[in-house]
Amino acid sequence: MASLLSGRYNPVLLELMTGLIALTVASLMLWLWLEASPVVPLASIVTFLMLAGLILHFIPDRSRWLGWANRITLARGILIAMLAGALADPSLLASHSLPLVSLATLALLLDGVDGWIARRTRTDSSFGAYFDMELDAFFILVLCLALIVLGKVGPWVVLIGTMRYAFIIAGLRLTWLQHPLPQSQRRKAVCVWQVAALMLALLPMIDATVAAWLAATALAGLVGSFGLDVGWLYRHARACPFD
Repeated sequence: MASLLSGRYNPVLLELMTGLIALTVASLMLWLWLEASPVVPLASIVTFLMLAGLILHFIPDRSRWLGWANRITLARGILIAMLAGALADPSLLASHSLPLVSLATLALLLDGVDGWIARRTRTDSSFGAYFDMELDAFFILVLCLALIVLGKVGPWVVLIGTMRYAFIIAGLRLTWLQHPLPQSQRRKAVCVWQVAALMLALLPMIDATVAAWLAATALAGLVGSFGLDVGWLYRHARACPFD
């Protein structure tokens, strides 16, 4: 432990350890209250450790503090890790979907706050944008899996949650897909609607038919948005082949 708290990795590790403690306490309190299976908090912790590994791998300077914007993104990560843990207990999702949707709503409300703070404090960075984007993608995947576990939507809904990862894998072969995209309000709006539609579909008063239609609108918007982005990247690659 002493080696972890000393040296150039001190700040980021301290913040991640604080996040892990906060997650553990919050998970135990919530899941004990909901009488969840013991595997739920364990799955939440494992998910958070994977998130921590992502941060340690991609953050450019581990000897500096994360900053308030990234801390808020990390707080969103804690909420999403708790939601991911709930997937390990289908009966919990079925009997307590409203508290879980409340967690997802809080995570959605925090989305955008981190970017606003980064701009206000002039601490925006490529890592912060990447961290936020990948967390959004994972959040959407968790919501898709929750709908499948509840039996509200068929396995096709996972297309929404995996399209981002399919895009990354395709970029390993088609390197022109790796070119950075310009900022787009359309892309942000589609992301927000995906989360909102999937969360609405999770509500207990929404039946399977309406849930499927909500998920279908999210998928249609995502396909259209990805199509526009891929088209832009292809045209840019043709115009600037050596860029």
